[in-house]
Amino acid sequence: MRLYTRSGDKGKTRVIGGTREKDDIRIQAYGTCDELNAFVGKAAVTLPPTLFPDIKPELVRIQHELFDCGSDLSSVKETAEWKVDEPMVTFLEEKIDAYTEEAPALQRFILPGGSEAAADLHICRTVARRTERLISSLQKVEPVNEYVLKYLNRLSDYFFAAARVANVRQSVSDVEYERSAVVFQDTQDKNNS
Repeated sequence: MRLYTRSGDKGKTRVIGGTREKDDIRIQAYGTCDELNAFVGKAAVTLPPTLFPDIKPELVRIQHELFDCGSDLSSVKETAEWKVDEPMVTFLEEKIDAYTEEAPALQRFILPGGSEAAADLHICRTVARRTERLISSLQKVEPVNEYVLKYLNRLSDYFFAAARVANVRQSVSDVEYERSAVVFQDTQDKNNS
């Protein structure tokens, strides 16, 4: 198999159901999804397996699901059979809830980082947010599987929660943004005030 096709030499690329300019918003959306997938792969290899027997396989699962997102985003067919669905979003929500419970309560904004593993997961979070913004722009002009945007929205939250757990499990403190006011309150604290 030859890796180069020369079909993109004039700034065009194929999508499912047609051809687009390489700077088309659809191409940017699924291209950034691919970029995110590479960062997720990097994050997976930095996690010590003994501390993260749960998160490492989840990241591999997420890589497969990001391919599903890219597949859905690359289709311009109106009758496409979508791959990304509600159970994928629900899985992320369950993991976010579990990891939020494992980490100490937040009161202030934190800096991305702490441990190397947490820093890599924060990079994934920010690239997920960028992907989400591109998908949001795309859906304003063309049909998009609604679950792809929901998935990316939850995925960025997943990476935030996982990054905090990465620090907890490696006994590294989150670094609070030094000029942050108290912006997060425990629900119980709110009810008592």
